[in-house]
Amino acid sequence: MKETLLLNCEHRFLLCAIEEKKQLDGRQTYDYRNIKISFGTDYGCCIVELGKTRVLGQVSCELVAPKLNRATEGILFFNLELSQMAAPAFEPGRQSDLLVKLNRLLERCLRNLKCTDTESLCAVAGEKVWQIRVDIHLLNHDGNITDAASIDAIVASCHFRRPDVSVQGEVTLYTPEEHDPVALSIHHMPICVSFAFFQQGTYLLVDPNEREECVMDGLLVIAMNKHREICTIQYSGGIMLLKDQVLRCSKITGVKVAEITELIQKTLENNQKIREGVENSWGDLEDSEKDEDEGGSDEAVILDNIKMDTGAEASDIGSQDDPIVLSDSEEEEMIILEPDKNPKKIRMQTTSAKQEKAPSKKPM
Repeated sequence: MKETLLLNCEHRFLLCAIEEKKQLDGRQTYDYRNIKISFGTDYGCCIVELGKTRVLGQVSCELVAPKLNRATEGILFFNLELSQMAAPAFEPGRQSDLLVKLNRLLERCLRNLKCTDTESLCAVAGEKVWQIRVDIHLLNHDGNITDAASIDAIVASCHFRRPDVSVQGEVTLYTPEEHDPVALSIHHMPICVSFAFFQQGTYLLVDPNEREECVMDGLLVIAMNKHREICTIQYSGGIMLLKDQVLRCSKITGVKVAEITELIQKTLENNQKIREGVENSWGDLEDSEKDEDEGGSDEAVILDNIKMDTGAEASDIGSQDDPIVLSDSEEEEMIILEPDKNPKKIRMQTTSAKQEKAPSKKPM
């Protein structure tokens, strides 16, 4: 990886701003840049934006043979890609020291700490287990790749759904239409928080951007979950840190991790509601179309019956050579048949038929 070069005046300006507890984007010393989480159409596709740093995560799975020493556990694999599309400093076709360090940190945080239940990924002990692969691609680099990649990996893993399977002699995979896909079992969510130190450890700030990383003297990364359990600590730099500095950073990490975890949970819940709402809306549309079809068929049957009844009345009345008057008013024509007499036609109001029938009786 090629180093990003800064002019001497830029170097001095950044250090003076940090001494005054100011940053170029207007943040305070312990403030994070804005975090934005968005999802793709498929489960397990997630984009995390940390300021201008943008990371894409994609989770995939397949059934493979298990490892010999872990016959009942699934396999987790994490891979981070740094391409020239993100920054021209990244050289294609080579694994830089930064890439190796980031991949090892992700594996320690997300795989070695058992944040995902690997035993639930076993389909047939000793024969078939699920291999979960998390690919993380850096789309734009503006500093602090570690935090963005760790957030993206854990969010994509929580959002992912694997196909359901059944074992009856052989393993049968079900499509999402046949059986609902199954989510991964996540025990806890380790989140990385990065601290940059300047002027031999005199000043520190949270979430350094690319230019601030060029002038920092050391970088401390603390991975912690919302229960304030420290998962891993990694430090790189040529200065020595004091115990009080590390404890101070751990307290700040606890606050930041709680905020980020709450953001992740709310985002996942909102996305799940949106997906369920879309599915329900499609289901409601299909049901309404079916109801309309059934209602149309019922109306057709009723109309056919009406036509049949009308035809029967017309044939009966036509035999008496009486004209038929069709009107849209509420008046109806009633035919009263009396023995040995011609039929009489009476025009009545349908709404007042019962009322007019009572006074028609002869007085006593």
